[in-house]
Amino acid sequence: MFSSVLIANRGEIALRIARACHELGIRSVAVYSTADRDSAVVRFADEAVHIGPAPAKSSYLSIPAIIEAARLSGAQAIHPGYGFLSEDPDFADICAASGITFIGPSPEVMLRLGDKAAARTAMHEAGLPVLPGSSTALTTSAEAKETAQQTGYPVILKAVAGGGGRGMAVVRDPDELLTAYRETRAHARAVFGDDRLYLEKYVDDARHVEVQVLCDRHGSAIHLGERDCSVQRRHQKLLEEAPAPHLPEGLRAEMCEAAVRGARAVGYEGAGTFEFVVTPSHEFYLMEINCRLQVEHPVTEMVTGIDVVREQILVAAGLPLSVRQADVTTRGVAVECRVNAEDPDRDFAPTPGLLYEFVPPGGPFVRVDTHSYSGWRVGPDYDSLLAKAVVWAPDRPQAMARMDRALEEFRVGGEGVRTTIGFLRRALSHPEFRAGRHTTGLVAKMAAEEELGSSATDRF
Repeated sequence: MFSSVLIANRGEIALRIARACHELGIRSVAVYSTADRDSAVVRFADEAVHIGPAPAKSSYLSIPAIIEAARLSGAQAIHPGYGFLSEDPDFADICAASGITFIGPSPEVMLRLGDKAAARTAMHEAGLPVLPGSSTALTTSAEAKETAQQTGYPVILKAVAGGGGRGMAVVRDPDELLTAYRETRAHARAVFGDDRLYLEKYVDDARHVEVQVLCDRHGSAIHLGERDCSVQRRHQKLLEEAPAPHLPEGLRAEMCEAAVRGARAVGYEGAGTFEFVVTPSHEFYLMEINCRLQVEHPVTEMVTGIDVVREQILVAAGLPLSVRQADVTTRGVAVECRVNAEDPDRDFAPTPGLLYEFVPPGGPFVRVDTHSYSGWRVGPDYDSLLAKAVVWAPDRPQAMARMDRALEEFRVGGEGVRTTIGFLRRALSHPEFRAGRHTTGLVAKMAAEEELGSSATDRF
């Protein structure tokens, strides 16, 4: 086992990893930018190293700064969390060359699966169903037009190097394709440094369901069940639950088995997520594979009792998984709500500012993963996530009631800061969500209903 782990991240996930290290008896090393010098993880970790100014490219995305912090602190391993450098094969390669263990899959696997078009081909060869579309990255707008005609509209353009819900554009009209192609390429180039795109069929009224896998280097590959992540805005998740409601048991088992088969096919190691789209007729297709920890991993932990971060660290240290597939059982229902500093009335625009009040909820079976506190300044340099409220209950109705109570209890106040709490409570009470029949179109439907039923100032 490692004696020390550097956490190459910030916010709630950095604190989450530091806590896992503490429980394993591992010295935790936090890194922080100038903007995060008073962050919760800096206070909690055994050691903290300053890595640069506020802009992420000069701090959390600076590979030289991260490697130097690991060298100075004597860290044996680096946990990248999610976002930032978590799916960067070059970073993993440099870690290995520097004698530091990267807690995640190998650079070769990340390179293969990080290219979304190549991943589609690899998973198709492994027998997983993939949506119709391009088998390789598109080279011209003419090729995009021809592929879209063959696939049939609507289609979605996606960045080959994309992730986190960014670098995507849904196209419903052939006349809109050329503009969407140019704009999405420009966005992908600016955000990911790679303007390659691929195209696939877009499914309306679909559900977004993903499967958590864990794999070690001793031949074990297991799944921890599935999560529903259909409540989204701009392809970014807001509310997740496990298990996914109203899935036929045969379909549930087939999806989980497919994820394990796909992981084995590429020699995956560590924690990963296979994301699927489920059609109204209960067909499923692979969308992408995330070679990292997911924001929504707590709902899986709550229903299985398995610490996903702990398993990541064990596997990276060369140890076998502590559980077998036969040991994995799902009990009850867990729900996670992302409390963001955003204004739902302004298309979820970020609302940075100083928090003068931050009181998270409590009570039985309520978990809050957060780095925020009263007096913390929510800056404009990073994502707007304040906290993840997670609840567990024996069944779905009790879980919904518990989450609504927790959100009602949550107190967040700040200078100019608005949150998604009100919106999340509305989503929980929406008839389609209550019935477990919601799709990725729920947020748009809520907005349309509110425009018809009340003034915009009353929305969410």
